[in-house]
Amino acid sequence: MIGLIKKVIGDTDQRKTKKMQKTVDEIEGYADEMKLLSDTDLAAKTENFKARYDGGEDLESLLPEAFAVVREASTRILGLTPYPVQLLGAIVLHHGDTAEMKTGEGKTLVATMPVYLNALTGRGVHIVTVNDYLARRDSEDMGRLYNFLGLTVGLNEKGMSKDEKREAYACDVMYGTNNEFGFDYLRDNMVLYPEQMVQRKLHYAIVDEVDSILIDEARTPLIISGSVEQSTDMYVQADGFVRLLKEEDDYTYEESSKNVRLTEEGVNKAENYFNLSNLFEQGNVQLTHNINQSLKAHRAMQRDDDYVVEDGDVVIVDSFTGRLMKGRRYGDGLHQAIEAKEQLPIKKESMTLASITFQNFFRMYQKLAGMTGTAKTEEEEFQNIYNMNVISIPTNEPIVREDRADLIYKTMDAKFKAVADDIKEINQRGQPVLVGTASVDTSEYVSKLLKKRRVPHDVLNAKHHANEAEIIKNAGQKNAVTIATNMAGRGTDIKLGDGVPDLGGLFVIGTERHESRRIDNQLRGRSGRQGDPGVSQFYLSMEDVLMRRFGSENMQNMLNKMGMEEDTPLESRMVSRAVEQAQKRVEGHNFDARKQILEYDDVMREQRDIIYEQRMEVLESENLEEIVQGMIHNVVDRTIARFTSEEEVPEDWDLAGLVAELNAMVLYSGDITQNDLYGLEQDEIQELVKGKAAANYKAKEAEIGEEKMREFEKVIMLRAVDRKWMNHIDQMDQLRQGIHLRAYGQSNPLRDYRFEGYNMFEDMVASIEEEVSRYAIKARLKNNMEREAVADESKSKAVHGNNNKEEEKKKKQPIRKAKQAGRNEPCPCGSGKKYKHCCGAQGA
Repeated sequence: MIGLIKKVIGDTDQRKTKKMQKTVDEIEGYADEMKLLSDTDLAAKTENFKARYDGGEDLESLLPEAFAVVREASTRILGLTPYPVQLLGAIVLHHGDTAEMKTGEGKTLVATMPVYLNALTGRGVHIVTVNDYLARRDSEDMGRLYNFLGLTVGLNEKGMSKDEKREAYACDVMYGTNNEFGFDYLRDNMVLYPEQMVQRKLHYAIVDEVDSILIDEARTPLIISGSVEQSTDMYVQADGFVRLLKEEDDYTYEESSKNVRLTEEGVNKAENYFNLSNLFEQGNVQLTHNINQSLKAHRAMQRDDDYVVEDGDVVIVDSFTGRLMKGRRYGDGLHQAIEAKEQLPIKKESMTLASITFQNFFRMYQKLAGMTGTAKTEEEEFQNIYNMNVISIPTNEPIVREDRADLIYKTMDAKFKAVADDIKEINQRGQPVLVGTASVDTSEYVSKLLKKRRVPHDVLNAKHHANEAEIIKNAGQKNAVTIATNMAGRGTDIKLGDGVPDLGGLFVIGTERHESRRIDNQLRGRSGRQGDPGVSQFYLSMEDVLMRRFGSENMQNMLNKMGMEEDTPLESRMVSRAVEQAQKRVEGHNFDARKQILEYDDVMREQRDIIYEQRMEVLESENLEEIVQGMIHNVVDRTIARFTSEEEVPEDWDLAGLVAELNAMVLYSGDITQNDLYGLEQDEIQELVKGKAAANYKAKEAEIGEEKMREFEKVIMLRAVDRKWMNHIDQMDQLRQGIHLRAYGQSNPLRDYRFEGYNMFEDMVASIEEEVSRYAIKARLKNNMEREAVADESKSKAVHGNNNKEEEKKKKQPIRKAKQAGRNEPCPCGSGKKYKHCCGAQGA
C-alpha cells in the first residue's frame, strides 16, 4: 500500500498518508472481530461509543474501532466494503482537511465513517451537496446505514416549514445544499422569538464537491432582500438610449474585464438625448449608473451564456456549472437592465436585509472538511481561507485513461467542424462520447452540427436538465452521445455499458479550455473511473475566449507566418504551455478577486457577529432593563457632550438646545429647565438628567406593568436593531461600490473601507440606542403590541407617540422617503432644530 502511495502522490502527501496508514491497518485489524458480531450487537456499538465519549474518551481514540463498525455495517446494509484508500480519505475528512479523490472512487461511502464518528458527540453533522437531487439521493441511500447504527437522518430542502427544518436540524446527520444551510443561518438571525430558530450551533460539516462550493461560488453572496419603492421607467429610458449607440464611436468594451465605458462622443449623445447640460453633475449620478448598467447588459451579458429567458424571467446561468440559478438576481440594477434589454416586465430593485458569503458562513463551523476530484490546483486558497490542507488520495485501481494532446485550430469554425466529424466517426464504431462545453450556446451549436450529420444525441444544459440523472446514467452505453455544459452530472458516476470497455471506454471531448484547470480536470475525470479504459481530447482554436483574452499575440502572429491551414490541427507543446500559463494567470486573478471579497466581507463579518450576538441576547434575555438603562445613559452622555463642549467656557454652552434635545429623547417638558442647569459641571448635568430619565422609565413600568414592560423592551429593541442594521447594510454596500476609486487618489481602498465602515457602525449603534431610549420613555402602547419582522414595514406600528407633537413626528417619518431634508436644513417635523439633530438622527 505504501509503495502505491509513493508512486501516485507527492512527497508531502506521502508523509501524511504514511502516518495515517498505521491507523488504516488498525481499522482493518478489527475486521474479524466485527464480522463475528450479530446485527444487534454491531448496532449496540453506537451507544457504547457515546458512553465512552461522554466519559472523557476523545474521538481520535475511538476512530479505529468506530470506522471498523461502519465498515462492517456498510458491507451488510449497502453491500459495499470500503477499500483501504477509502479509509485513508475518511481519516483526512475527520481531521478537517480536503480529500482529493478521483471520480468513481466512492466519496459518498468515504464520508459515512467520519460522519458517524463525529455524530457520536450529539452535536449534529451536516453533509453539504451541490444540488437537491444529490442531497435526497444520499440521505436515502446512506440513511439506511445510519439508521441501522441507531443514528437519525434529516434532509434540509427548500420550501420546508420551520417545524420540518427544526426537526431535520435536530437529527444526528443532515443532508442539504450549501444555499439552504446559508439561508437558514440568515433567517435564524431575523426571527422574533428564539423558538422560531431552526439551526443548532454549527459543529461539523463535510462539503461534497468542495471546490465548486467554496471556490467557484465564493464570490456569490447569499442575500435575503425586500423590495424598494422606485420607478422602473429609468431602466427603459436608458435602454432606449443605449440601443442607439455604436461600439468604438460611442462606447468602448474591454473583453478581459468586461468593462463598458462611454466615449466623449457617447457622453455628448447622452446629454443631447436626455436634455442635460452636464451628464456628470451630482443630480445625474443615478442616470449615469443606469446607462452604464444598460451598456453592460447589452454588450457584456450574453443571452444563453450568462443568462437565459424562461417563462418571462431572466434566470442567471452559473458560469462554472452551467446550472440555472433560479431566484438569484444580479445586483446594482444590472438585472433590471437585462430585463429592459429583453423587453420583459421590469421588477423593482431590492434592499438587502441580510447577507453572507459562503466563505464566511462555512468558516463558522467548528470543524470543516471537504471532498472532490479536483482541488490540488487550489490548495493555497484552501489553506489560506479555510485552514484546510488538500491531500491527494491514491486511486484503488491505476488510471489507464489516455489523455491526448490538445488539437489547436486556426478558427472556431474549423474547430467545431472537426469536433462534429470526429464525434460521428467515434459514434459509428459504438464508443460512447461525452462532449463538454463551456456555455449553453455552444452546447446547442454542437447539437445543431450533429443533427446535420444525423448523429443521435442528448443535450444536458441549463435549458434541458429535467432528466439529468437519467441522461448521465446512460452516457456510458454503446453509441451514446451526450453534450453537456460544465455541470456534466457532478456527483453522478458514468458507468460503462456491456462491451464498452472493449471499444476503449468513454471518449471525453472538450470543445475549449476553461479558465480554470480544475474544470478541465473535472471533465476528463468523467472517463476512466475505477480503472476503466477511456480517452480525453480537447479541441482549441486561436479564436477561443481564453486565447483571445489571455493568449499571446506573438503566438497568433507566429502561426500566421507558418501558413497554418484552417482545417489542419496543430499539436505543439509551446501552444499547450501557453494555454496552461493563460489558465494560471486567470486562476491567480480569480483567487485575488475572491481574497479581496473576503477581506471586505470580513469587515461586515465582524459587525454582523456583534449585531447577531446582541440580537440573540435580546431574544434569550428575560429582563432587558439593565441594557435599556445603559443605552439611555449612553444617549444622555453623548447628547450632553454635544451641547456642552469641554473646549468652550460654560457661559457659551447651548443649554436651551440641550434641554430641547433631551425633551425630545428621554425627558418630558418641564422635567428640567435651563435654570436647573446653570452653574453645573458636565458630570453634574449627566447625573441630574440620568436620574430624571430613570424616574421616567420606572414611571412607564409602573403605568403598564412589569410583565408588559419586559415584552415592550424586546419589541422596541428588535425593531430598532433590525431596521438600523438593514439600512447599515445598504449604506455599507453603497460605500463599497465606489471605494475602489480611492486608489486613484493614492489611498488604500480597503483601509478606508474599514475605517469608514467602523465609523458608520458606531453611528448605527448610537442611532439604535437613541431610538430605543426615546421609545422606551416617550411611546404609548396599544393593546395589539406585537413584535414585527423587519420586512413588514408597511404594517401598522405597535407603538405611537404619547402626545400630539410626538404623534405628528411619528406619522411624518415615512413621508421623508419622498423628499428628504438636507442635514443642516430645518427639520420638516416642526421642532425648529436642524434635521441632523432631529429626525435625521433617528435614521427612520
